[in-house]
Amino acid sequence: MPVITRRKLFQAVFNPAQGPSGDVLVTVFLRGGADGLNIVVPHTDEAYYRARPGIALTRPDAKAAKGVPGGGRVIDLDGRFGFHPALEPLLPAWQAGELAVAHAVGSEDATRSHFEAQDWMERGAGTESGVSGGWIARHLRSRRGTPPGALAAVAIGPTVPESLRGAPAATALESLEELRLHGDGGQGPQLAGVLASLYGDGDDPLLRAGRETLGVMESVRKLVSEPFAPGHSKEFPYGHFGHSLGQVARLVRADLGLEAATIDLGGWDTHFVQGSATGLQADRLGELARGLAAFRTDVGDRWKDVTIVVMTEFGRRLQENTSLGTDHGRASAMFVLGGGVVGGRVYGDWPGLAPESLEVPGDLRVTTDYRSVLADVLEARLANDRVDAVFPGVKGTGWGLVRRRG
Repeated sequence: MPVITRRKLFQAVFNPAQGPSGDVLVTVFLRGGADGLNIVVPHTDEAYYRARPGIALTRPDAKAAKGVPGGGRVIDLDGRFGFHPALEPLLPAWQAGELAVAHAVGSEDATRSHFEAQDWMERGAGTESGVSGGWIARHLRSRRGTPPGALAAVAIGPTVPESLRGAPAATALESLEELRLHGDGGQGPQLAGVLASLYGDGDDPLLRAGRETLGVMESVRKLVSEPFAPGHSKEFPYGHFGHSLGQVARLVRADLGLEAATIDLGGWDTHFVQGSATGLQADRLGELARGLAAFRTDVGDRWKDVTIVVMTEFGRRLQENTSLGTDHGRASAMFVLGGGVVGGRVYGDWPGLAPESLEVPGDLRVTTDYRSVLADVLEARLANDRVDAVFPGVKGTGWGLVRRRG
């Protein structure tokens, strides 16, 4: 059998897949039910301060507290809402109009169960929809154009999340270094050569898929063998979340056909000692903000081709509990970031926090279906003109949240 070198393998079997016709979608799932009221704070609403005497963020015009990030004060956004001070790294994106907030959003599930709510949200299900699989998977199956490639959908983690169940191709990995052929004694290249000769030049779909996969693996091998450009790796926060964002950024820059990536950030179930400007939630928010800000810088001019959606399964109760935490609630906030976002605004139908405006037993009421926000993104930025196949019966928000691509 003739020897096939790595260079010949790349030239012979890698037929570069056409890039997706839409943005790369990155979803960040805040698992545990993130408290939207202390993330994007309604700092002009007196009911917020009455309900949270121990954990409320102080008003933007309050006297700064010494030794506390941002002086412990809310960062005013529009005279009505403000960021938690730990979100300061995201201010440049907000000021550039590349970060938008959708407030009082949620799903139809009212169980306040983590398992149920996450399952509903990742499937994109409604009470009457009868859909199967995950919402990102349905998007990849329904969008027109070139079939998804070998690395179209990537989950950074040990398992494929429910949102990708049923996707034409979905890969779960912790690091790009995992994406390689294994063989005894370093025989991966020889194995690749054998597989390349087997896949040949035929037009059979299986052969084409094999050639594409080998080509992607060779591209990834080259990618991971090269060091980061100066400054890249140092900007991401230490830990799994920062590492995950760094992996996705590398895939975006390499242009290997990535269409959707999913990342989890846990630690949002703040029943006990939630904290205010500092504490458990502040630490998570700081990690989130630093990671997203680093990603925005890291992808460089590809930022215009990326849309990030940050979501959580539900919000928290308005009233703080006796453990200086918050219990499971209903509505929360979503973030949408990217070069195509019409940002610098807090979107949504704000219901208010007066007792008669709350959902029993005392939660911020859901006024916008989170799927409507996702529908806007799919249609305008991800070139999917069949959104009803992803979210049956759901319409977009009509807010103009994102600009139409192209």
